[in-house]
Amino acid sequence: MGKTKANKGKASAPRGDGLDLSWMEIEQRGPWDSHAEPSRSGLTLAEISKGAYGEMPDQSDNMTGRPRGAVAREDSFRIGGYEVREKKEIWLENAALLYEEALQRQWSSATDVPWDTVQQLPDDIEQAQCQLATFLTEVEFVAGDVPAKWIAKTTPDYFEARLILLAQVMDESRHMDVFRKRALANGGGLMQRTGGTSGIVGSIDMSRDFTEMSSRLHVSGEGAVLSIFRMGELMAYNDAEKHIYRLCAQDEARHVAFGVMHMRYMNDTAPERREEIHSYLDESERGLLVGQTNPAALQSPTSEAMAIMLGGGRDHYDEGMRRLMAIRKRQVREYMQRVRSSGFGERFENGRSSPELLKYAQAA
Repeated sequence: MGKTKANKGKASAPRGDGLDLSWMEIEQRGPWDSHAEPSRSGLTLAEISKGAYGEMPDQSDNMTGRPRGAVAREDSFRIGGYEVREKKEIWLENAALLYEEALQRQWSSATDVPWDTVQQLPDDIEQAQCQLATFLTEVEFVAGDVPAKWIAKTTPDYFEARLILLAQVMDESRHMDVFRKRALANGGGLMQRTGGTSGIVGSIDMSRDFTEMSSRLHVSGEGAVLSIFRMGELMAYNDAEKHIYRLCAQDEARHVAFGVMHMRYMNDTAPERREEIHSYLDESERGLLVGQTNPAALQSPTSEAMAIMLGGGRDHYDEGMRRLMAIRKRQVREYMQRVRSSGFGERFENGRSSPELLKYAQAA
């Protein structure tokens, strides 16, 4: 790369040597003398998104997989059926920073969890741990499978958002394997498939665009799981389980942040879609209310397992259920905070949200 801007495009192959170096004479979109200097965090995406290379179109016509900033080829054919070709459909502020955080906070379920601290537990506690691990394995499969479908549907011009989703798939793969490992690490094993994700998967998979999917998955679904992870130490009986919940919580918080920041961007750039997004939140809140107050939901294998762990065994089930109800209320309150942060909080003041949900969240 010793060429300077002055002699760029002057290099030509000697006549008769058989080389075609016409690609060296193409005018680049960005300046030839671009220099990316590492910051204190290293050479991040922010450092290379300078000038023309940091610009992206509000609407993309790139259907050939061309990297953003590269020069188009007239004879290129389509390689992707990109459905997401408007910036507002998937974008979020600070996308590059969120991706860099995902890189910097990767961890290994094999070596970063102190598995040697897992000691024999009473049978009822171990069964409860394994039942919850079975449920979370189901949940994380959905959380990785659904966003993966949107990666290939997004134009390369918005590659930062694609990179975040790719990192999320890796995160969820690790969550799947770490909860499976916990189920099999201490003499227990996988328990009954809960089926608790069946309705969620159906509504998310039927999403017609990315924003609809993200509001259901990132803001509602993963937000509820994040609340469980944050309270995980109350259900942990050793350092290994504490590490699992802490590490999963830091990943899940990033996924939730993606959804909240995208909804905030959509709110600012596409106000005509506000009513549509409110309708997705209406649906999410109906499901949230059923999950919190329906007796059948509270008597599900997952809820009963959590109550046993929170109480310290089957003999203290009532105390465990009391603590579980506190966690459920926290899930609702944290959901409401995410919605407010995303720019749709007026639904809690203007009567759009369910009065029953608000009353439940405010109860002591």
